[in-house]
Amino acid sequence: MALTVNSVPTKPFEGQKTGTSGLRKKTEVFTQENYLANWVQSLFSSLGDEVKGQTIALGGDGRYFNKDAAQIICKIAAGNGLKKVVVAKDGILATPAASALIRRRKLFGGLIMSASHNPGGPKEDWGIKFNYNSGEPAPERITDKIFSFTEKIDSISQADIPDVDLSKIGVNTFGDFEVEVVDSVEDYLATLKEVFDFPALKALVSRSDFPIVFDAMNAVTGAYANPILVNELGASPDSVMNGTPKEDFGGGHPDPNLTYAHELVELMWKDDAPVLGAASDGDGDRNMILGKQFFVNPSDSLAIIAANAQATIPYFKGGLKGVARSMPTGAAIDRVAKDLGVECFETPTGWKFFCSAMDNGKCNICGEESFGTGSDHVREKDGIWAVLAWLSILAHKNKDVPEGGKLVTVKDIAEAHWQKYGRNFFSRYDYEGVDSAKADDVVNGLREIIKDPSKTDFGKFELDTADDFEYTDPFTGDVAKKQGIRFLFKDGSRFVFRLSGTGSSGATIRMYVEQYSDDPATYSVETKDALADIINVALKVSDLTAKTGRKEPTVIT
Repeated sequence: MALTVNSVPTKPFEGQKTGTSGLRKKTEVFTQENYLANWVQSLFSSLGDEVKGQTIALGGDGRYFNKDAAQIICKIAAGNGLKKVVVAKDGILATPAASALIRRRKLFGGLIMSASHNPGGPKEDWGIKFNYNSGEPAPERITDKIFSFTEKIDSISQADIPDVDLSKIGVNTFGDFEVEVVDSVEDYLATLKEVFDFPALKALVSRSDFPIVFDAMNAVTGAYANPILVNELGASPDSVMNGTPKEDFGGGHPDPNLTYAHELVELMWKDDAPVLGAASDGDGDRNMILGKQFFVNPSDSLAIIAANAQATIPYFKGGLKGVARSMPTGAAIDRVAKDLGVECFETPTGWKFFCSAMDNGKCNICGEESFGTGSDHVREKDGIWAVLAWLSILAHKNKDVPEGGKLVTVKDIAEAHWQKYGRNFFSRYDYEGVDSAKADDVVNGLREIIKDPSKTDFGKFELDTADDFEYTDPFTGDVAKKQGIRFLFKDGSRFVFRLSGTGSSGATIRMYVEQYSDDPATYSVETKDALADIINVALKVSDLTAKTGRKEPTVIT
């Protein structure tokens, strides 16, 4: 039976420019009539005949409007000649799980409904992005085409089919078109089992003297934490906190850092804290790792995982192909790469740059200081992967420790790493919701300074170079310009400023500061104290306080 396809008249909306992270706006923007439909139609129009007869994945982080959006997307997919949409049950699908689903089932791609770590609800944020056939975020050649079509769209091809019950697993058939509702965990778990030694992890996690806690922040990983950590690995059911995905994330901000995951932080700073604490974000691609009264900086976490991967994770038993970090990320992993004799790629912020290296077999561990870590098992950063990587390291270090014996802790592992490689003190200051004009004033002022930095006082620090980071992808030849303003000093210290594009309104100024030490006497110094001088210079040079009126950052990492 042929489907009835209606041509729904529409007109363009301004501002539907799509980036690597998709399109993000306030929810009330997306819920305007045809706003989402325009973008989805523009996506399918940009793909043209390539998408006809194909199967795509669909899911998201469970935020408000996702279920309604899923119905709209299915109707437009049918109207544009797709063969099938594979939808996660209840529309719940973590971003790394979507990548795994695309790769395992060899799908054409997938749509992910998420605004990542940003708040959800009727007055908060919503977003959508397209991942291509290797599970990676859409390349610019596709996102540029999407934007082009959004500027001239005049109709939407929408099939006349009923809504699908997303709570029931199974196949729904409408003529030649199908919507299959699938379990959101199955394909992802199968992928993780190809990476990690689950019996070894279970032997550790199920020990009575190895309590852990995972904060799902009422976001998407709540759907994964119990099946994986509790059912598969034997953790106590009370190991999972805030484990029910909610449309507004329980009123919280699902960003796993020391500010927004304060409930977990308070728990881990108690005298009877668990051995390991972890959290993930709205869509499950970020992570925070804590030991008892100990925070693992994401830049250190990346380096420690890379340094221990071959010995502790079966997927890497043949060694690393290479590693990568975003430019703002601390350089701790550079020292690990040098020690292992592998290349370390320094890229702009954005997972697509890592995907390029991974697709060419040159990188299999990578990460960003913004709590994103992952490997080439998928083409997205992966919060639960990072937690299992840390559990793998802990399992290996404690394999000969009898139950009740003195455990090797998260802090022990970090300190041993510093003893071998030195310590890269690193911190990030986030100034969120800054007036866009004021944020531009800060950045433009810094761009003026780097034209002739000799006129600027850097205090006790001797400048080596200052630039606006530019990157040429060695595999695709693509050039990314103006990726962050860097001031690099001769002692290895540096500070970096860049604007973040992950919010839905206003601007976020990120300031990164770093200083290396190979003096063991300094390793226990508080990060804020070790970096005090370079922080003061960065704030003075940028004139950020005067230009924005912000005396304190919103978040310090």
